[in-house]
Amino acid sequence: MELENRIKSVIDQSVRPALQSHGGDIDFVSFEAGSGLLKVLLKGACGTCPFAQETLRAQVETVLKDEFPEIIRVERA
Repeated sequence: MELENRIKSVIDQSVRPALQSHGGDIDFVSFEAGSGLLKVLLKGACGTCPFAQETLRAQVETVLKDEFPEIIRVERA
C-alpha cells in the first residue's frame, strides 16, 4: 500500500499538472505488483484525445517508470 501511495503522490505532483494544463486529468486505478502493471484513467480532454496513447507513453509512463522501477508498463483502465 505504501508503494501505491507514493505512485499517487508522484501522479499528483508531476503528472497531473502537465495533463491539467491541456484540459485533461488522470486518476490512479490500480497497481499489480506481481506483473508491474499500473492502470490509470485519463479524463477530460486527455480521455478523448486522438493522441492519448502517446500522452500515456511519453508523459505518464516515462515519468512513473523513471521514479518506480517496479512499474513495468502503464495502461489505460
